[in-house]
Amino acid sequence: MTGSAGPGAGETAVTTTPEASEAVGRRLAAQLAPGDVVLLDGPLGAGKTRLVTGIAAGLGIDPTEVHSPSYTLVNEYEGADGRLLVHADGYRLADSAALDDLGLEEAAAEGAVVAIEWPRAFTAGGRVWRVVMEVAGEQRRIRITAPAP
Repeated sequence: MTGSAGPGAGETAVTTTPEASEAVGRRLAAQLAPGDVVLLDGPLGAGKTRLVTGIAAGLGIDPTEVHSPSYTLVNEYEGADGRLLVHADGYRLADSAALDDLGLEEAAAEGAVVAIEWPRAFTAGGRVWRVVMEVAGEQRRIRITAPAP
């Protein structure tokens, strides 16, 4: 995904600024449906929260309200039209079972878009997008895999 095309299965974007990573998130948001789950994996500092900021903006949610859920574990953001984004972080949790206990699948079942940083082995039913972020110097390689049809 090196042009203006939206993300899809097996496509990759290369960004060099946080704003460009947010733009990838906005393009991804255009493809998300209520109840979709986005699993974000990558090292510390890769820009996972910046990508979620872009998803929020693309869903009509004020992006300035988006903050890392590292210490709260789960943040919820609601757009003016009632769309809900649930943003979770599994980094500090002991295992994927603890992530399962946060009610994320239930939130997706109720129509929220759920974005999970550090998803570990979290499993979800429904439409699951996978985002893998890699860091190479100032570049971020963002690989997005769409849900199976």
